[in-house]
Amino acid sequence: MVPISPPAASHADGSSDMAAVEKMKAARESLLHEIRKVIVGQTEVIDYLLIAMFSRGHCLLVGVPGLAKTLIISTLAKVLSLKFNRIQFTPDLMPSDITGTDIIQEDTQTGRRVFNFVKGPIFSNMLLADEINRTPPKTQAALLQAMQESQVTASGQTYPLEPPFFVLATQNPVEQEGTYPLPEAQLDRFMFMVKVGYPSREDERSIVKNTTSDIPTDPLPVLTASDILAVQRIVRKVPVSDHVVDYAVSLARATRPNEPGTPDFINNWLTWGAGPRAAQYLVLGAKARAITHGRLNVSTDDIQAMAKPVLRHRIITNFNADAEGVDTDAVIDKLLSTVQEPDANSYR
Repeated sequence: MVPISPPAASHADGSSDMAAVEKMKAARESLLHEIRKVIVGQTEVIDYLLIAMFSRGHCLLVGVPGLAKTLIISTLAKVLSLKFNRIQFTPDLMPSDITGTDIIQEDTQTGRRVFNFVKGPIFSNMLLADEINRTPPKTQAALLQAMQESQVTASGQTYPLEPPFFVLATQNPVEQEGTYPLPEAQLDRFMFMVKVGYPSREDERSIVKNTTSDIPTDPLPVLTASDILAVQRIVRKVPVSDHVVDYAVSLARATRPNEPGTPDFINNWLTWGAGPRAAQYLVLGAKARAITHGRLNVSTDDIQAMAKPVLRHRIITNFNADAEGVDTDAVIDKLLSTVQEPDANSYR
């Protein structure tokens, strides 16, 4: 394992901060090495998952069946030494199946019957909500408080969730019959929406060879829960220039139709744009990306790398975009080429 320690604020030269970042870069390489024992390719998806967790964010993975979405998450839980639970979302799933329920038990000393709360699978460090759009809105809403506040309320009592806590949900974009699309309020709770695509020919060849042979593939743990909490504290302490923050804010604001300065193609293609949480996650994701690559400086390149997973589920296309075959990723690509970085003269 590669232990991660939070930076010491007393070092004015920043040497302690840099040492922690170097350890984080080494830990990322170790994580990828162990994960690759099981998962072939999908490096970008794994990077997004790590960035979301180090930023205290949740992640929604979208892809057709058979692309190892569930396997990626369960493997990640193993290399991070986290308590992992999986819930298969179905139309008959109830909120209490997630959060837990009160059951009647007899007190052995008094003989009286009392209600005791039995914790549900949400009481874990990493929760996989498999096919989250298969369950009704009432059950989907059971995740809202946990995702936002890291606590669960049941029968009038509030129970804290042990940190770190992440919700990693999967969704099938093809078969929509009998599904319940996630409302915008819940989609906004997810830091990233990550698209899981088909592997390359070489990766698919390796997948077929590895999975049809008797090859031991047991990944070793690299980080612990305390290491992840330390990294989360480091991410919050990474300094970001006003130039980078203003660029993130400009990107988020440029997605809002009929606002002053909004590009014409946004007014033509979008019904609704991203809220302030988008800019927050752009900056947090950029900070986490920088330290996992061994840097303490956050650049606009880091912001651009976070744009698609942060924005694609926060902007809503209209009929014009659908008629022209324009999806949210195409809108974001055009946005990145249109929105300019703030002028350096503005900071003099």
